[in-house]
Amino acid sequence: MQADPAGVLTGSHFLDGDHACCEGALAAGARFSSGYPITPSTEVVERFAARVPTVGGTFIQMEDELAASITLQGAVWGGAKAFTVTSGPGFSLMMEHLGYAVMTETPCVFVNVQRGGPSTGLPTLPAQGDMMQARWGSHGDYEIIALCPNSPQECFDLTIKAFNYAEKYRVPALVMLDEVVGHMTEKVVIPTADQIEVEPRHFTTKDPNNFHLYAPDENGAPEMAHLGQGYSVHVTGLTHDERGYPNMTPQTQDSLMKRLKNKILDHVDDIVLYEEQDVEGAEVVVVSYGITSRVAQRAIDMAKDRGLKVGKFRIITAWPFPEKQIREIASKVKGIVVPELNLGQMVREVERAANGQCRTKLVPHAGGTVHRPEDILNAIVEVLR
Repeated sequence: MQADPAGVLTGSHFLDGDHACCEGALAAGARFSSGYPITPSTEVVERFAARVPTVGGTFIQMEDELAASITLQGAVWGGAKAFTVTSGPGFSLMMEHLGYAVMTETPCVFVNVQRGGPSTGLPTLPAQGDMMQARWGSHGDYEIIALCPNSPQECFDLTIKAFNYAEKYRVPALVMLDEVVGHMTEKVVIPTADQIEVEPRHFTTKDPNNFHLYAPDENGAPEMAHLGQGYSVHVTGLTHDERGYPNMTPQTQDSLMKRLKNKILDHVDDIVLYEEQDVEGAEVVVVSYGITSRVAQRAIDMAKDRGLKVGKFRIITAWPFPEKQIREIASKVKGIVVPELNLGQMVREVERAANGQCRTKLVPHAGGTVHRPEDILNAIVEVLR
Protein backbone atom coordinates (compact mmCIF):
# COMPACT_ATOMS: atom_id res chain seq x y z
CA MET A 1 0.00 0.00 0.00
CA GLN A 2 1.23 3.48 -0.87
CA ALA A 3 0.20 6.50 1.20
CA ASP A 4 0.69 10.17 0.47
CA PRO A 5 1.76 12.63 3.19
CA ALA A 6 -1.86 13.14 4.31
CA GLY A 7 -2.16 9.43 5.11
CA VAL A 8 -4.48 8.67 2.18
CA LEU A 9 -3.82 5.40 0.39
CA THR A 10 -3.41 6.00 -3.31
CA GLY A 11 -3.74 3.95 -6.47
CA SER A 12 -5.88 0.90 -7.23
CA HIS A 13 -6.90 -1.44 -4.43
CA PHE A 14 -9.07 -4.51 -3.96
CA LEU A 15 -11.32 -3.48 -1.06
CA ASP A 16 -14.69 -4.38 0.34
CA GLY A 17 -17.22 -1.62 0.89
CA ASP A 18 -16.63 -1.37 4.64
CA HIS A 19 -12.89 -0.90 4.19
CA ALA A 20 -13.43 1.56 1.34
CA CYS A 21 -15.75 3.55 3.59
CA CYS A 22 -12.97 3.74 6.19
CA GLU A 23 -10.52 5.00 3.58
CA GLY A 24 -13.05 7.59 2.46
CA ALA A 25 -13.40 8.86 6.02
CA LEU A 26 -9.63 9.16 6.36
CA ALA A 27 -9.37 10.93 3.00
CA ALA A 28 -12.09 13.37 4.12
CA GLY A 29 -10.00 14.28 7.16
CA ALA A 30 -11.70 12.21 9.84
CA ARG A 31 -9.34 11.79 12.75
CA PHE A 32 -11.76 10.51 15.38
CA SER A 33 -14.30 7.73 15.54
CA SER A 34 -16.24 6.22 18.40
CA GLY A 35 -18.16 3.03 17.94
CA TYR A 36 -19.47 -0.22 19.31
CA PRO A 37 -19.03 -3.52 17.44
CA ILE A 38 -22.09 -4.66 15.48
CA THR A 39 -22.38 -6.86 12.39
CA PRO A 40 -22.06 -6.09 9.48
CA SER A 41 -20.42 -2.70 10.10
CA THR A 42 -17.53 -3.58 12.41
CA GLU A 43 -14.95 -3.86 9.63
CA VAL A 44 -15.16 -0.12 9.02
CA VAL A 45 -13.89 0.80 12.46
CA GLU A 46 -11.59 -2.21 12.73
CA ARG A 47 -9.67 -0.80 9.80
CA PHE A 48 -9.96 2.75 11.12
CA ALA A 49 -8.55 1.66 14.51
CA ALA A 50 -5.54 0.16 12.72
CA ARG A 51 -5.02 3.03 10.28
CA VAL A 52 -5.79 6.19 12.22
CA PRO A 53 -2.75 6.13 14.56
CA THR A 54 -0.55 6.54 11.47
CA VAL A 55 -2.17 9.93 10.78
CA GLY A 56 -2.45 11.15 14.36
CA GLY A 57 -6.06 10.24 15.15
CA THR A 58 -8.07 8.26 17.67
CA PHE A 59 -10.61 5.45 17.77
CA ILE A 60 -12.51 4.73 20.99
CA GLN A 61 -14.65 1.64 21.50
CA MET A 62 -17.51 2.73 23.75
CA GLU A 63 -19.76 0.67 26.01
CA ASP A 64 -22.73 0.96 23.65
CA GLU A 65 -24.11 2.85 20.67
CA LEU A 66 -25.62 5.59 22.83
CA ALA A 67 -22.18 6.45 24.17
CA ALA A 68 -20.62 6.22 20.72
CA SER A 69 -23.12 8.59 19.11
CA ILE A 70 -22.59 11.35 21.67
CA THR A 71 -18.82 10.89 22.08
CA LEU A 72 -18.18 11.73 18.45
CA GLN A 73 -20.06 15.01 18.90
CA GLY A 74 -17.76 15.99 21.74
CA ALA A 75 -14.85 15.30 19.42
CA VAL A 76 -16.36 17.55 16.75
CA TRP A 77 -16.74 20.44 19.16
CA GLY A 78 -13.15 19.81 20.20
CA GLY A 79 -12.12 20.44 16.60
CA ALA A 80 -12.00 17.01 14.95
CA LYS A 81 -13.82 15.61 11.98
CA ALA A 82 -15.58 12.55 13.39
CA PHE A 83 -17.92 9.69 12.56
CA THR A 84 -19.53 6.60 14.00
CA VAL A 85 -20.55 3.32 12.39
CA THR A 86 -23.41 0.98 13.22
CA SER A 87 -26.20 -1.24 11.95
CA GLY A 88 -29.95 -1.68 12.62
CA PRO A 89 -30.30 -2.06 16.42
CA GLY A 90 -27.46 0.38 17.06
CA PHE A 91 -28.91 2.87 14.59
CA SER A 92 -32.15 2.81 16.58
CA LEU A 93 -30.25 3.62 19.76
CA MET A 94 -28.48 6.54 18.09
CA MET A 95 -31.65 8.35 17.04
CA GLU A 96 -31.78 10.67 20.06
CA HIS A 97 -28.24 11.85 19.37
CA LEU A 98 -28.95 12.22 15.67
CA GLY A 99 -31.58 14.74 16.67
CA TYR A 100 -29.15 16.39 19.08
CA ALA A 101 -26.63 16.79 16.25
CA VAL A 102 -29.33 18.39 14.11
CA MET A 103 -30.33 20.83 16.85
CA THR A 104 -26.78 21.76 17.82
CA GLU A 105 -25.66 21.83 14.16
CA THR A 106 -22.81 19.45 14.82
CA PRO A 107 -21.15 18.39 11.54
CA CYS A 108 -20.60 14.63 11.77
CA VAL A 109 -21.21 11.42 9.84
CA PHE A 110 -23.22 8.33 10.77
CA VAL A 111 -22.50 5.20 8.70
CA ASN A 112 -25.24 2.56 8.76
CA VAL A 113 -24.52 -0.82 7.16
CA GLN A 114 -28.09 -2.08 6.96
CA ARG A 115 -29.16 -5.60 7.86
CA GLY A 116 -32.49 -7.38 8.27
CA GLY A 117 -34.76 -6.34 11.13
CA PRO A 118 -36.67 -5.36 13.24
CA SER A 119 -34.81 -6.01 16.50
CA THR A 120 -31.86 -8.38 16.20
CA GLY A 121 -33.27 -9.65 12.91
CA LEU A 122 -30.68 -10.93 10.44
CA PRO A 123 -27.27 -9.82 11.78
CA THR A 124 -25.24 -11.10 8.83
CA LEU A 125 -27.71 -10.68 5.96
CA PRO A 126 -28.81 -7.68 3.90
CA ALA A 127 -31.85 -5.43 3.90
CA GLN A 128 -32.73 -1.80 3.18
CA GLY A 129 -35.18 -1.41 6.03
CA ASP A 130 -33.70 1.68 7.68
CA MET A 131 -34.41 4.19 4.93
CA MET A 132 -37.40 5.85 6.55
CA GLN A 133 -35.77 5.70 9.96
CA ALA A 134 -32.85 7.63 8.50
CA ARG A 135 -35.25 10.46 7.65
CA TRP A 136 -37.78 10.32 10.48
CA GLY A 137 -36.05 8.36 13.25
CA SER A 138 -35.59 11.25 15.65
CA HIS A 139 -38.44 13.42 16.86
CA GLY A 140 -39.32 16.93 15.77
CA ASP A 141 -38.98 18.73 12.45
CA TYR A 142 -35.65 18.51 10.67
CA GLU A 143 -33.93 17.74 7.39
CA ILE A 144 -31.15 15.21 6.94
CA ILE A 145 -28.68 14.25 4.22
CA ALA A 146 -28.38 10.54 3.42
CA LEU A 147 -26.36 8.89 0.63
CA CYS A 148 -26.70 5.35 -0.75
CA PRO A 149 -23.60 3.78 -2.35
CA ASN A 150 -23.96 0.71 -4.57
CA SER A 151 -20.28 -0.28 -4.82
CA PRO A 152 -17.05 -0.21 -2.82
CA GLN A 153 -15.87 2.65 -5.04
CA GLU A 154 -18.91 4.67 -4.08
CA CYS A 155 -18.41 3.74 -0.42
CA PHE A 156 -15.13 5.63 -0.71
CA ASP A 157 -16.44 8.51 -2.82
CA LEU A 158 -19.73 9.07 -1.00
CA THR A 159 -18.18 8.92 2.46
CA ILE A 160 -16.04 11.87 1.43
CA LYS A 161 -19.14 13.55 0.03
CA ALA A 162 -20.99 12.96 3.31
CA PHE A 163 -18.24 14.66 5.30
CA ASN A 164 -18.24 17.56 2.85
CA TYR A 165 -21.99 18.02 3.16
CA ALA A 166 -21.77 17.78 6.94
CA GLU A 167 -19.18 20.56 7.08
CA LYS A 168 -20.80 22.81 4.47
CA TYR A 169 -24.29 22.70 5.96
CA ARG A 170 -23.44 21.85 9.58
CA VAL A 171 -25.68 18.84 9.67
CA PRO A 172 -25.24 15.14 10.47
CA ALA A 173 -24.87 13.23 7.19
CA LEU A 174 -25.65 9.55 6.77
CA VAL A 175 -24.01 6.91 4.58
CA MET A 176 -26.58 4.14 4.09
CA LEU A 177 -24.78 1.01 2.96
CA ASP A 178 -26.30 -2.45 3.04
CA GLU A 179 -24.62 -5.71 4.03
CA VAL A 180 -23.92 -6.80 0.45
CA VAL A 181 -22.29 -3.52 -0.56
CA GLY A 182 -20.39 -3.47 2.73
CA HIS A 183 -18.96 -6.94 2.20
CA MET A 184 -18.52 -7.13 -1.58
CA THR A 185 -14.94 -6.73 -2.77
CA GLU A 186 -14.10 -4.80 -5.94
CA LYS A 187 -11.51 -2.50 -7.42
CA VAL A 188 -11.37 0.87 -5.69
CA VAL A 189 -9.33 3.69 -7.18
CA ILE A 190 -8.08 6.21 -4.63
CA PRO A 191 -6.62 9.43 -6.01
CA THR A 192 -3.91 11.42 -4.29
CA ALA A 193 -4.97 13.82 -1.58
CA ASP A 194 -4.49 16.88 -3.79
CA GLN A 195 -7.07 15.44 -6.21
CA ILE A 196 -9.74 14.92 -3.55
CA GLU A 197 -12.10 17.80 -2.81
CA VAL A 198 -12.37 18.18 0.95
CA GLU A 199 -14.61 20.74 2.63
CA PRO A 200 -12.71 22.27 5.57
CA ARG A 201 -14.16 23.02 8.99
CA HIS A 202 -15.56 26.53 8.82
CA PHE A 203 -14.02 28.10 11.91
CA THR A 204 -14.91 31.70 12.58
CA THR A 205 -12.29 34.45 12.59
CA LYS A 206 -14.61 36.92 14.31
CA ASP A 207 -13.72 38.67 17.53
CA PRO A 208 -14.79 36.39 20.40
CA ASN A 209 -16.59 39.34 21.98
CA ASN A 210 -18.76 39.81 18.87
CA PHE A 211 -19.36 36.19 17.91
CA HIS A 212 -22.80 34.57 17.92
CA LEU A 213 -22.56 30.78 17.88
CA TYR A 214 -25.57 30.24 15.62
CA ALA A 215 -25.58 33.28 13.34
CA PRO A 216 -25.97 31.79 9.83
CA ASP A 217 -23.75 32.46 6.82
CA GLU A 218 -24.84 32.53 3.19
CA ASN A 219 -25.57 28.78 3.27
CA GLY A 220 -27.78 29.18 6.31
CA ALA A 221 -25.18 27.35 8.38
CA PRO A 222 -23.21 29.15 11.14
CA GLU A 223 -19.45 29.24 11.45
CA MET A 224 -18.01 27.18 14.29
CA ALA A 225 -16.07 28.39 17.28
CA HIS A 226 -12.57 27.02 17.69
CA LEU A 227 -12.59 25.99 21.33
CA GLY A 228 -9.52 27.02 23.25
CA GLN A 229 -9.18 30.32 21.41
CA GLY A 230 -11.18 32.52 23.74
CA TYR A 231 -14.70 31.78 22.51
CA SER A 232 -17.37 31.39 25.16
CA VAL A 233 -20.06 29.09 23.78
CA HIS A 234 -23.21 27.44 25.07
CA VAL A 235 -24.24 24.29 23.19
CA THR A 236 -27.68 22.94 24.03
CA GLY A 237 -30.38 20.73 22.56
CA LEU A 238 -32.95 23.16 23.88
CA THR A 239 -34.51 25.69 21.53
CA HIS A 240 -31.97 28.51 21.47
CA ASP A 241 -31.23 31.93 20.04
CA GLU A 242 -28.25 32.89 17.85
CA ARG A 243 -26.03 33.09 20.91
CA GLY A 244 -26.82 29.47 21.76
CA TYR A 245 -28.73 30.45 24.89
CA PRO A 246 -32.00 28.63 25.66
CA ASN A 247 -34.94 30.74 24.50
CA MET A 248 -38.08 28.65 24.57
CA THR A 249 -40.60 30.95 22.95
CA PRO A 250 -42.83 30.06 19.99
CA GLN A 251 -41.15 32.81 17.96
CA THR A 252 -37.65 31.42 18.56
CA GLN A 253 -38.83 27.87 17.87
CA ASP A 254 -40.40 28.93 14.58
CA SER A 255 -37.34 30.86 13.44
CA LEU A 256 -34.88 28.12 14.43
CA MET A 257 -36.82 25.22 12.94
CA LYS A 258 -37.32 27.00 9.63
CA ARG A 259 -33.63 27.86 9.39
CA LEU A 260 -32.56 24.29 10.18
CA LYS A 261 -34.84 22.96 7.45
CA ASN A 262 -34.20 25.68 4.88
CA LYS A 263 -30.42 25.41 4.98
CA ILE A 264 -30.99 22.00 3.36
CA LEU A 265 -34.13 22.67 1.31
CA ASP A 266 -32.68 25.83 -0.24
CA HIS A 267 -29.73 23.82 -1.56
CA VAL A 268 -31.45 20.65 -2.76
CA ASP A 269 -30.11 21.06 -6.29
CA ASP A 270 -26.55 21.10 -4.92
CA ILE A 271 -27.13 18.09 -2.65
CA VAL A 272 -29.24 15.66 -4.67
CA LEU A 273 -27.18 13.10 -6.59
CA TYR A 274 -28.64 10.53 -8.94
CA GLU A 275 -27.85 8.39 -11.98
CA GLU A 276 -30.20 8.01 -14.91
CA GLN A 277 -29.92 6.10 -18.16
CA ASP A 278 -32.27 5.75 -21.13
CA VAL A 279 -35.01 7.69 -19.36
CA GLU A 280 -35.86 9.72 -22.46
CA GLY A 281 -38.27 7.71 -24.58
CA ALA A 282 -38.78 5.04 -21.92
CA GLU A 283 -42.21 3.62 -21.19
CA VAL A 284 -41.13 2.26 -17.81
CA VAL A 285 -38.40 3.49 -15.47
CA VAL A 286 -36.94 1.36 -12.69
CA VAL A 287 -36.13 3.42 -9.60
CA SER A 288 -33.73 1.74 -7.17
CA TYR A 289 -30.79 2.33 -4.84
CA GLY A 290 -27.93 0.51 -3.12
CA ILE A 291 -27.34 -3.14 -3.96
CA THR A 292 -30.84 -3.42 -5.43
CA SER A 293 -29.82 -1.07 -8.24
CA ARG A 294 -27.26 -3.60 -9.42
CA VAL A 295 -29.82 -6.40 -9.52
CA ALA A 296 -32.24 -4.00 -11.23
CA GLN A 297 -29.66 -3.36 -13.95
CA ARG A 298 -29.76 -7.05 -14.88
CA ALA A 299 -33.56 -6.93 -15.04
CA ILE A 300 -33.43 -3.80 -17.23
CA ASP A 301 -30.98 -5.51 -19.61
CA MET A 302 -33.29 -8.54 -19.82
CA ALA A 303 -36.25 -6.26 -20.58
CA LYS A 304 -34.34 -4.49 -23.34
CA ASP A 305 -33.48 -7.86 -24.86
CA ARG A 306 -37.25 -8.29 -25.24
CA GLY A 307 -37.51 -4.95 -27.00
CA LEU A 308 -39.08 -3.11 -24.07
CA LYS A 309 -38.39 0.58 -23.57
CA VAL A 310 -37.01 0.70 -20.04
CA GLY A 311 -34.97 3.38 -18.32
CA LYS A 312 -33.02 3.46 -15.07
CA PHE A 313 -33.07 6.02 -12.29
CA ARG A 314 -30.74 5.31 -9.38
CA ILE A 315 -31.23 7.20 -6.16
CA ILE A 316 -27.87 8.22 -4.72
CA THR A 317 -29.05 11.00 -2.42
CA ALA A 318 -32.02 9.43 -0.65
CA TRP A 319 -32.57 12.45 1.61
CA PRO A 320 -33.41 15.05 0.56
CA PHE A 321 -35.43 12.96 -1.87
CA PRO A 322 -35.04 13.72 -5.61
CA GLU A 323 -38.74 14.49 -6.00
CA LYS A 324 -38.31 17.00 -8.82
CA GLN A 325 -36.61 14.38 -10.99
CA ILE A 326 -39.17 11.68 -10.15
CA ARG A 327 -42.04 14.05 -10.86
CA GLU A 328 -40.62 14.81 -14.30
CA ILE A 329 -40.13 11.11 -15.09
CA ALA A 330 -43.68 10.29 -13.96
CA SER A 331 -45.08 12.82 -16.41
CA LYS A 332 -43.54 10.96 -19.37
CA VAL A 333 -43.85 7.22 -18.64
CA LYS A 334 -46.55 4.60 -18.25
CA GLY A 335 -45.15 3.32 -15.00
CA ILE A 336 -42.36 3.30 -12.44
CA VAL A 337 -41.09 0.06 -10.90
CA VAL A 338 -39.49 0.30 -7.45
CA PRO A 339 -37.60 -2.76 -6.15
CA GLU A 340 -36.54 -2.47 -2.51
CA LEU A 341 -35.02 -4.78 0.10
CA ASN A 342 -37.93 -3.95 2.40
CA LEU A 343 -41.69 -4.23 2.17
CA GLY A 344 -42.17 -0.70 0.88
CA GLN A 345 -40.42 2.42 2.15
CA MET A 346 -38.93 4.71 -0.52
CA VAL A 347 -41.74 3.70 -2.86
CA ARG A 348 -43.98 5.97 -0.77
CA GLU A 349 -41.82 8.93 -1.72
CA VAL A 350 -41.87 7.86 -5.36
CA GLU A 351 -45.67 7.68 -5.25
CA ARG A 352 -45.88 11.08 -3.57
CA ALA A 353 -43.61 12.70 -6.16
CA ALA A 354 -45.35 10.96 -9.08
CA ASN A 355 -48.67 12.32 -7.78
CA GLY A 356 -50.80 9.94 -9.80
CA GLN A 357 -49.25 10.80 -13.16
CA CYS A 358 -48.34 7.17 -13.81
CA ARG A 359 -48.62 3.74 -12.28
CA THR A 360 -46.15 2.85 -9.51
CA LYS A 361 -45.29 -0.80 -8.86
CA LEU A 362 -43.38 -1.94 -5.76
CA VAL A 363 -41.25 -5.10 -5.94
CA PRO A 364 -40.84 -5.90 -2.24
CA HIS A 365 -38.28 -8.19 -0.63
CA ALA A 366 -38.04 -8.67 3.15
CA GLY A 367 -34.27 -9.14 3.04
CA GLY A 368 -31.85 -11.94 3.77
CA THR A 369 -30.79 -12.07 0.13
CA VAL A 370 -31.28 -9.88 -2.93
CA HIS A 371 -34.06 -9.86 -5.54
CA ARG A 372 -34.22 -12.29 -8.41
CA PRO A 373 -33.86 -10.20 -11.60
CA GLU A 374 -36.81 -12.13 -13.00
CA ASP A 375 -39.10 -10.69 -10.31
CA ILE A 376 -38.19 -7.14 -11.33
CA LEU A 377 -38.59 -8.08 -15.01
CA ASN A 378 -42.06 -9.47 -14.30
CA ALA A 379 -43.03 -6.18 -12.65
CA ILE A 380 -41.82 -4.24 -15.70
CA VAL A 381 -43.92 -6.43 -17.99
CA GLU A 382 -46.97 -6.11 -15.71
CA VAL A 383 -46.78 -2.30 -15.69
CA LEU A 384 -46.79 -2.26 -19.50
CA ARG A 385 -49.93 -4.44 -19.83
